This record gives sequence, structure tokens and C-alpha cells, in this order.
Amino acid sequence: MKVLLINGSPKETGCTYTALCEVAKTLEGEGIHTEIISVGKAPIQGCIGCLGCVKSGEGKCVFSNDLVNTVIEKAKEADGFVIGSPVHYAAASGAITSLMDRVCYAGGKNLMFKPAASIVSCRRGGASATFDQLNKYFSILHMPIVSSNYWNQVHGNTPEEVLKDEEGMQTMRQLGRNMAWLLKAIEAGKNAGISLPEVEPKIKTNYIR
Repeated sequence: MKVLLINGSPKETGCTYTALCEVAKTLEGEGIHTEIISVGKAPIQGCIGCLGCVKSGEGKCVFSNDLVNTVIEKAKEADGFVIGSPVHYAAASGAITSLMDRVCYAGGKNLMFKPAASIVSCRRGGASATFDQLNKYFSILHMPIVSSNYWNQVHGNTPEEVLKDEEGMQTMRQLGRNMAWLLKAIEAGKNAGISLPEVEPKIKTNYIR
């Protein structure tokens, strides 16, 4: 089993990365393979609603000059996900927002029914708003949301300060254990012949007719 962790910060080894590493270390200790991908500093195109991904039927975005299609492809083999972001103006980073918008729209079938969690890092405030924003991606794709013993957040202005946030780091470790437990439970269910739930055709109701 494998969990894909995405660092939505332009700082590849900053505070968000420090928190993700604590989750990854715990998962590895539970026998779960991990991979951390960083969005880095390269621009990530926002979704323009062109529907090219739908029309092509290829399950990928028509824009291929950034990280999005790489993540979509890696998501095929992943069993779980952890999405991390710093807090920018009480919201997730622009890069991770653009990436997740396109990954979920173009490649959502690769994420469906797979456990996921979001983690956020901040200097002071805005963590809960960012946490709520990221969880919205999972709840529209049938993805079980993995929780911990508190909201998945760490505080600090530097990686060294994050390491001193004992409660935050414990939250990350517990998240890793909870993710590993759920992945193993799902695998046991598959081995016992339990199939995925039926998905009804989507009903869309427009409020203005």
C-alpha cells in the first residue's frame, strides 16, 4: 500500500514539509510506503472550465506543462492521500488550489473511495479555514476523510519552530496511525470480498430554470 503526500508550499523543505514528514515517517513505520511531491515554485495553471478533460475522455488535463497530470497518473497507484498547505490569507496556497481543482476535475476517478487527509501549517491564524477548504475536495469524491486527535494543523514560522509544536506533531503522528489503520481495514475488506458501494448517476439540480 502507498500514500501520496503533496506539499502545497513553494518552500520544498519548509513548515508544511516538516509536518508531512512526520505523517510519512509514521506511515512507513506501519508498513505503508510513502512519496512526497512538492508543488515547488513553478507556476501551476488554474482551471479555466474548458471541459477539455471531459471531452477527451482521457482522464487528464489538457494543460500538460505543469505538475497536474503527473499527480493524476501517480494517483492511479496510490491507496491514500495527504494534502498539505501553508496558510495564505486564511486559505490554502494558490498553487495547491490550482492543482487540486484540476486533479479532482480531470482525474477524480483515480481518487474516488481512497482515504485522504489534509494538513495545514501556519504562523498564527487561519488554519481551520484552510483545513475546511482542503477537505471539500475529498467530500465530493466519495473519499473517506481521515482525522486525528485534533484538527490537522501545526504552528510555527520555521521548521525548527514546527518541531517544537508538540501537540501539532503528535496530531501528525496520530493522523499517520489512523490513515494506516483505515488502509489496512479497507484492504482486509477487499480480501473478504466486500466491494465498493454502488454509485448512482449524478443528479444535477440547477436553481435557476
